Amino acid sequence: MMRAWPPATTSMLSRQAIVVVVVVLLVLFFVGGRSRCEAETLETASLHVDYSVARRMPDTLFGLFFEEINHAGSGGLWAELVSNRAHGYDLSLSLSLLLNDSLLPPPSPYLHLHHLRCFSRPDPPPPHPPHRRRHPTASIYRPRPPLPVYAAPMNCSSLHNPPIPRQIHSTAPPQPNTLIHSPSVSPAAGEESQKEEEEAHRRRDARDSPATSFWLGVVLKLEPTHQTLTHGPSLSQNPVAVRIEVVCDDCPACGVGIYNPGFWGMNVEEGKTYNLVMHIRSLESVELTASLTCSNGSQNLASNSLLAHGTCRTSRLELTTRRRGVIWLDQVSLIPSETYKGHGFRQELMYMLLDLKPRFLWFPGGCFVEGNWLKNVFRWKETIGPWEERPGHYGDVWHYWTDDGLGYYEFLQLAEDLGAAPVWVLNIGMSHSDVVNGTMLAPFVKDAIDSLEFARGSKESTWGSSRDGTPEPFPLKYVALGNEDCEIFKPTYQENYPKFYNAIREAYPDIQIISNCDGSSRPLDHPADLYDFHIYTNASALFHMKNEFDRTSRNGPKVFVSEYAVNNDKGGDAGNGSLLASLAEAAFLTGLEKNSWNPDAIVFNSWQQYGTPSYWMQTYFRESSGSAIHPVTISSSYFDLLAASAITWQDNEDIFLRVKIVNFGPSAVNLTISSSGLQAGVNAAKSTVTVLTSSNLLDENSFSEPNKVVPVTRELLNAAQEMQFLLLPFSLTSFDLAMF
Repeated sequence: MMRAWPPATTSMLSRQAIVVVVVVLLVLFFVGGRSRCEAETLETASLHVDYSVARRMPDTLFGLFFEEINHAGSGGLWAELVSNRAHGYDLSLSLSLLLNDSLLPPPSPYLHLHHLRCFSRPDPPPPHPPHRRRHPTASIYRPRPPLPVYAAPMNCSSLHNPPIPRQIHSTAPPQPNTLIHSPSVSPAAGEESQKEEEEAHRRRDARDSPATSFWLGVVLKLEPTHQTLTHGPSLSQNPVAVRIEVVCDDCPACGVGIYNPGFWGMNVEEGKTYNLVMHIRSLESVELTASLTCSNGSQNLASNSLLAHGTCRTSRLELTTRRRGVIWLDQVSLIPSETYKGHGFRQELMYMLLDLKPRFLWFPGGCFVEGNWLKNVFRWKETIGPWEERPGHYGDVWHYWTDDGLGYYEFLQLAEDLGAAPVWVLNIGMSHSDVVNGTMLAPFVKDAIDSLEFARGSKESTWGSSRDGTPEPFPLKYVALGNEDCEIFKPTYQENYPKFYNAIREAYPDIQIISNCDGSSRPLDHPADLYDFHIYTNASALFHMKNEFDRTSRNGPKVFVSEYAVNNDKGGDAGNGSLLASLAEAAFLTGLEKNSWNPDAIVFNSWQQYGTPSYWMQTYFRESSGSAIHPVTISSSYFDLLAASAITWQDNEDIFLRVKIVNFGPSAVNLTISSSGLQAGVNAAKSTVTVLTSSNLLDENSFSEPNKVVPVTRELLNAAQEMQFLLLPFSLTSFDLAMF
């Protein structure tokens, strides 16, 4: 997506996800509190705006880059509460660690009661994993996230306070993706050695199992759906189902069964309803109770009707029964009844995206589109249609499973809900590790053309008719061919690119095609409407790239800056989204405004969300799309640490001259602002100033302090054609001067 924030490495981040929504052809913002420290020196500077010279900026200057990374979609923007709802991984080997009678004595009840995650594979997965599902063009590795289960013991009290088995070294319940008791895998191991290693682990687990064991109230297995479920073709894409065998004749009052805690605990709120859908089959009559309980099972929040009568931020879905027999479960889904416009998007996160006023949406990502291996790439045809027919897939770049509820259709719907132009990123037969070219590329090209027909085709067309519920076409006008492939496999990219370009140009001549070869320093050697530019570096380097495109040719393809960020590589200073990073990014974006041709981050858990300083910085660039930009001149010996831009924008009532300036240095600056060419005076009563700063340039926002680095706006009563203002050290300041 955008900026690839580092994986969670602290206890705080272990329960949260980071949506890195990056902006293409962009814009930013700022605001603040106090300065980093009292400046020892006071610098002076003058800034002049020539209002008489104006150039209109593109309507699509600012937008969002979305990638499925750090659960931005699955467990984040997409409101599905159940993790791994389709049971799509092949878990038969992992399940046998506990449930194969020939290997283990009867398992102990507490093995399941303590959130035992025995089903996931190590992270990262091996490059040649043992479990594959055949696909028309490639085999797909489908390792599963853990299927959290419990089996009730013979009394209900121990369900709430289970003993911890000696194999589990934990002082707190593991997080949803914690790997416990998983067989270790050597990345270089082949399939046979892999199976031998897994077998050794299974036997060692059997040997080390506690000697004191009780017969379990329920036995779980995964079985192929063609052997167990007679759903017909509706679930043909899903290879396995969960088999629950209840073996107790006198089951406890609380029942036995399974539970799913979601991604980091389900957020269940009092008074809200939750829609539960699941596929069940049994040869006998079924009595199954669905409940929402708090994470330790101590508080029942809702049963059967799933109208919550209490609030718990770390809830789980329980499915229990007291009747002996066998039940098969598949495609278990739980979604809040209230989502944005009923389209399945988490409302509070949508409101944060809407507040940025994006003009385009790049999806479904960058590296997520490529994959580490082609067998695990995003295949759009497997992400459309009824959700229960979507097999899901393993995102092997960011190492987690997605059920693809947020699929191609939903991304197009998301763009429409945001009022943004969709930018569809296609895989052109290239991953991080393997490629397809020559005659083998033909299915990929056809798949690309089919995807455009799905979005734009008539109701009578083959794929346009598949847009159930949306007869009108989506306005898809931008397509990016690959992601960073020109850097990885340039000869293959140069061979594959023309085949996609020519096919798309012939079928849809109005579509704007984006190359991912950099054309900023030298002309491209192939046709394109735009070229994609990425930059990740430290704060100082990015700040000094504020003039990066001043000398770029205005002829030929335009630049599309889809990924930029201050990061932590090579001594970077991004932290988890610091003030310093946002100031450098702001300076870089003022250069993009000037040349007109991001990473903001929203951090969330199951019930909270906040914007990083970079997010807040971007809100003051949201009015730039389609606005007029004016020349700015800065005079100061401190010039190298300042960056500025000036635009004219208007709301429903007034016209404003907005002057933004970044002070990237440790000194305060006595700034004189003047403007010429104004056709009217400045209305001080409606003018404001907004500052983004903090007491420490490395300050970040967090769940405990979500507003530590946020915009601070106040009236600007001395607003005039010429005025003075004190710029704080390490700050971003915006002056909105209302025109009479």
